[in-house]
Amino acid sequence: MKKYKMKITVFLCGALDMVLELVAARILSPYVGSSNLIWTTIIGIMLTSMSIGYWVGGKIADKKPDIKVLSLFILIGAFFTSLIPIFETVLVKPLSAASNQLVLVAIICSAVVFGIPSFILAMVTPFAVKLEDESHDDIGRTSGSVSSLSTIGSIVGTFVAGFLLIPNLGVRMLIVIITVVLFILSFMMFDKKSIKYSSLMFFILIILLILNYCGKVLFENNNPDIIADVDSQYSRIWIKNVSTEDTIYKTMQVDTGLESYINQSTNEMGSAYLYYYNLFDYFNKDAKSTLMIGGAAYTYPTYYLNNYEDKVIDVVEIDDKMTELAKTEFGLDWENPRLNIYHQDGRSFLNSTKNKYDTILIDAFKGLNAPFELTTYEALQKAKNALNDNGMVITNIISSLEGKDEDFIKYEYATYKAVFPEVKLYKVRDIEDSTSQNLILIGFKNGENINEDKYEQYKDLLSREITDFSSDKKVITDHYAPIGD
Repeated sequence: MKKYKMKITVFLCGALDMVLELVAARILSPYVGSSNLIWTTIIGIMLTSMSIGYWVGGKIADKKPDIKVLSLFILIGAFFTSLIPIFETVLVKPLSAASNQLVLVAIICSAVVFGIPSFILAMVTPFAVKLEDESHDDIGRTSGSVSSLSTIGSIVGTFVAGFLLIPNLGVRMLIVIITVVLFILSFMMFDKKSIKYSSLMFFILIILLILNYCGKVLFENNNPDIIADVDSQYSRIWIKNVSTEDTIYKTMQVDTGLESYINQSTNEMGSAYLYYYNLFDYFNKDAKSTLMIGGAAYTYPTYYLNNYEDKVIDVVEIDDKMTELAKTEFGLDWENPRLNIYHQDGRSFLNSTKNKYDTILIDAFKGLNAPFELTTYEALQKAKNALNDNGMVITNIISSLEGKDEDFIKYEYATYKAVFPEVKLYKVRDIEDSTSQNLILIGFKNGENINEDKYEQYKDLLSREITDFSSDKKVITDHYAPIGD
């Protein structure tokens, strides 16, 4: 029975270590983002913690190969796991607010909040090797078997957490589950359990659950503006009430990015750039059908349905949780017969669709950055192929026209020029060209089909066209994407 206990412990600790890595990314994402740099940082810190844990665990196991010692370490791991919700409020949030060095913040938070439990979980493997092979006759076989079991646990934990647990239970409930599982593993290490010992462990379990609950209450009290905190398969989503001097906005924040917001008193779109999508109505007087890649809170599709009663819109949104929140929090009329929703990846949709559209709107982001697979020459060719003869692609880009943040728009402008015979560029705000803002790119398949009657309606938007813009950058392709997320 002892061997089965140890095998179960090794498997579950391997699984929980990887679950913690996914939890770390999800907890930190609203504060530091989810870019490749942040993911690299989290993975690096967690691997460092595990490496130290293997080394320290081996040293302790050699000196005191006692299963009770291992049980104590696992219980300590449960304790630090239960503190994660508290750490989010007392460390992660204030540290991210105090510094704009997101990678440094990610390093510190990953090490302090998640590194300690990861370090402890890693100690299980060398302990198991020592306890499983007391004779030292088959140390190679034993070590390989234990390591393999731990790795299998890691694989299972990754898939189960990513595909099932996080989107269905959320990270807060998952932290509770990790805490309880570690407690149970610690408890079952002992073959003989007295009433005194069992009572003590029961008391400790209550303490751990109270710590988890305190973290939840502390977060809610510290963030009264957050009215919904939702974990999807793809991201962590916050619905917030944000007040200005005279207006209350309802916002959707995905990781660090503000995806959508509406004026609560008027239900009007809050983002000025969204009104530039209406230019399809000026540049193609016969436009009847629109595809929008990136729904988020569906603020523009809702506007479109309310203001263009003779037109239809298809929306591609990869995250079905966002669609649900758009229905419940932002008033999306999802049963409107002029609206079709596709829950799939935007590039995948472009690659496979047989539909034809007069307008394609691209408004997909990971935080502040567009997914590179929607910015490439190949992606725009697919979009162009999905257009009717007088169709156009309108894309929202966050970049600056010059300075340190100019690369994205210059690469993308060059790519648009390589695909479309006519390209227009607009800036949304009258600010310094070195400041990042929303920029609107329009690519025309065969030129313009102007509706002169709509000029007065759109003249303010049209006046913001940049006519002297040029780019010396290369074209972005699926195999050459020098823009990172």
